[in-house]
Amino acid sequence: MTFRIRAARPADLQHLYDMAKLTGGGFTNLPPDRKALGAKLERAAAAFGNTVESHTDETGVRVVPDELFVLVLENAATGEVRGTAQVFTCVGQHSPFYSYRIATLTQHSKELGRTFRAEMLNLVTDLEGSSEVGGLFLHPGERAGGLGMLLARSRYLFIAMHRQRFADRILAELRGIIDERGGSPFWDGVAGRFFGMSFQEADYFNAINGHQFIADLMPKHPVYVAMLPETARQVIGLPHPTGRAAMRMLEGEGFHAEGYVDIFDGGPTMTARTDRVTSIAASKAATITHVRAPEGDGAHARALIATGRLANFRCVYGEVAADGADGVVLDPLAARALDVGTGDTVWYVAR
Repeated sequence: MTFRIRAARPADLQHLYDMAKLTGGGFTNLPPDRKALGAKLERAAAAFGNTVESHTDETGVRVVPDELFVLVLENAATGEVRGTAQVFTCVGQHSPFYSYRIATLTQHSKELGRTFRAEMLNLVTDLEGSSEVGGLFLHPGERAGGLGMLLARSRYLFIAMHRQRFADRILAELRGIIDERGGSPFWDGVAGRFFGMSFQEADYFNAINGHQFIADLMPKHPVYVAMLPETARQVIGLPHPTGRAAMRMLEGEGFHAEGYVDIFDGGPTMTARTDRVTSIAASKAATITHVRAPEGDGAHARALIATGRLANFRCVYGEVAADGADGVVLDPLAARALDVGTGDTVWYVAR
């Protein structure tokens, strides 16, 4: 059975909707709402159809446009869609991109001979202008065989192949702790007190309508962590149990937690310099010189292999072996799934 990543199409709406109903909440980028998902696919179709590689302002400075690319994991034999992931080129252009940043205030009393250190949550828009990888969901029936890694890392190959369309910093928001009721202890202890709505209501509203209501109602003053309920304090910066593997994968790619947390569920926001992301920095472009089993053709390796620009993007696992300075031998199964042959260009990075 061969799975491949490809560009999503408007006809994938039902597949995305079926997966969105399985997320269990907290997936802002994959709401179980047909209209919202349809709008995402339409926006992605426009991005995939835009062949302008880079934009500059009146002073000649590169400007990153606000685009969304949606990818899906497809069974190459049956056409069944079993996963999805998204890449945003530039967040915060049309509505504020809010985060909490954890800061420490140190105060000293000479009379008491004591030093107090208080942690605070500051509402910031520091990450505006970054690219974002998000919206990753793999069907529960396929969570084996490295398909989650294929979904996640294919995005970095896509970025490497379309580098001018992305910012110099990239972020990933991890879902925070959700309780057995589908609520968020962090939301209940912080923002829920000001909004008069449950976490699920706020998360759904944000997924459909954007962040503006946060700007309207969220208090702008720092929140002292010590004044929050214990249930909220305990989950700040922690990923949902199902997201721990994703956090380790991000760390392996060079992402770091730098004190930013999600304003809804308190989950960690990881950041990296785009050109230092491992799968981007280590990716290579090469011409296929032969399509055959690469055993014996030098140092062969299992790799993620991608081809095609924009709407023609495809990515699979396969075997490659270097063949000269700029050539590779590609195994037939991967070549068939990618629909490539001798003379075509592929990008690859070791698995």
